[in-house]
This record gives sequence, structure tokens and C-alpha cells, in this order.
Amino acid sequence: MGYSIIQKDFYRESGKYLSHFQILKKCFSPNLHYIYLFRKTQKHYQKPIIGIFYKLVLRHYQIKYGFQIYPETQIGEGFYLGHWGQLVINPKTKIGKNCNIAQGVTIAQANRGKNEGVPVIGNEVWIGPNAVIVGNITIGNNVLIAPNAYVNMDVPDNSLAIGNPAVITPKANATDNYINNKI
Repeated sequence: MGYSIIQKDFYRESGKYLSHFQILKKCFSPNLHYIYLFRKTQKHYQKPIIGIFYKLVLRHYQIKYGFQIYPETQIGEGFYLGHWGQLVINPKTKIGKNCNIAQGVTIAQANRGKNEGVPVIGNEVWIGPNAVIVGNITIGNNVLIAPNAYVNMDVPDNSLAIGNPAVITPKANATDNYINNKI
């Protein structure tokens, strides 16, 4: 059976593939509710009437919950927001599958300098509270960005990024026990 991207996102929270009704029941949680609306808006983005409806609803909840994630942002399946509030992701950012993003994170564009542009983030990346990722950089697969880290350089696969400015340390199992219920 093929599962929808919404089911795959909600699988990360529960460890089970849920029916549409079960998913709606879990939407009392702001982070899950926002993911649901985000994916619905992405699905209907180009459609004239329903697309406008979902864009308006998503905008309302961006303001209400503090998530500044736009439907143009490319985010892979298994997306997980650990907590809600004050999250900013540049709409040109690309994020892989099975990624966790905590509260207070900023993923931003650099407007000048050698890293002018936006980040590309790989698969199975855990981004801790209040981390800042900025510029035309690549974050590899299986990377843990520690809380309060400032990352403005490439981070290779299988690494930890800790501190301000970030210090990169190789670690084979960087996200073990941080990213649960992988799809």
C-alpha cells in the first residue's frame, strides 16, 4: 500500500501509519496541525480556488503558531517538528527526509559573502533548539546540529555540529536515538 506524505510525516510521531481520521484527531497538537496544513497547501498550491484557500489558512496558522515555513519549501517525507513556536525556514531551502527541527531554529539565506544563498539539508538531520543554519551550505546525511549552534559552513555526512561558530566532529551514529520512527 502506498502511503501519503502526510501519513509518512505523522508516522514519525506515532510509529504507526494512521488513517485520515486518526490524523485529524492528532491535529490538536500545533506542530502536527501545522505539518498537516503545510502538506495540504503544498498539494493544492497551483490550484486556483482550493490553493488560495489553503494558502490563506496556512498563513493564519503561521502567525498563530510561529512557524514561518512556506509551501514553496522543499521538505522530504517524514518531516517532524518536535515542538512548536518561533521557527523560520527560507522558502528556497531544501530539506531531505526524516528530519527533525526543534523550536527557535532559523534556516536562512546569506545575502552577501562567499556563502551567499540558502542551505541544502540532507536526510536524517536533527536540528536542536535555537540553532542557526545560514548561507549556501550543504548539511550532509546523518548530522546532528546541537542546540544553539551557529552553522555557516558545509557539514559532511555522519557529523556533529556544536557551538558558535560550529565545530564539526565526525560521528558515525550522530543521530541514533534522536530520530525515531524513520520511514
